[in-house]
Amino acid sequence: MKRATFLASVISLALTPHFALSEMLKKNKRMNKGFKITAGEGRIHGHIQLKGVNSNMLDVKISGLDTDGELAIFEQTSLSQGRGTPLHIHHTQDEIFYVLEGAYYFQVGDEKYNLTIGDSIFLPREVPHAWTQVSEKGKMTVVVQPAGKLERFFLTMSALDHEPTPIEIEKIFADNEMQIVGPPLTID
Repeated sequence: MKRATFLASVISLALTPHFALSEMLKKNKRMNKGFKITAGEGRIHGHIQLKGVNSNMLDVKISGLDTDGELAIFEQTSLSQGRGTPLHIHHTQDEIFYVLEGAYYFQVGDEKYNLTIGDSIFLPREVPHAWTQVSEKGKMTVVVQPAGKLERFFLTMSALDHEPTPIEIEKIFADNEMQIVGPPLTID
């Protein structure tokens, strides 16, 4: 019996580098060439029309699938004046917003900010944040690092056949590594 245990241990140790290399190769199947995403288009999914917290249009420019989950970039066309996200937390992602058109009102922790064309804001992981669209229309580039499940969140929200209830929204947030911790941000 001791010999069988010893042999099993030796075989296990011998195969460990193989399994580690296999997982590393599987994870690192990144594209080895660049690609272009044309203005006004979304990569992989086309336009994603959201429901729930707002009815904005989202285009995936760089998918987490393109970067082994390390980064995602979205372009959001804002069509919901006076609406935005509930106060929420991303447990594992940092976000950066860059305003291309229009005006927005953000909360990060206890601080509140007005953003207009050309402004950027950094939202660190684990810090409650929310934003609301101030202008009639707007557009922002959203960078998420690492990509996490935000792309899946957007696809889930767009696939709904109804306007979700607050309880449904809270569950969809939770299923995608986010936690709602307060109401949507209102314009002061």
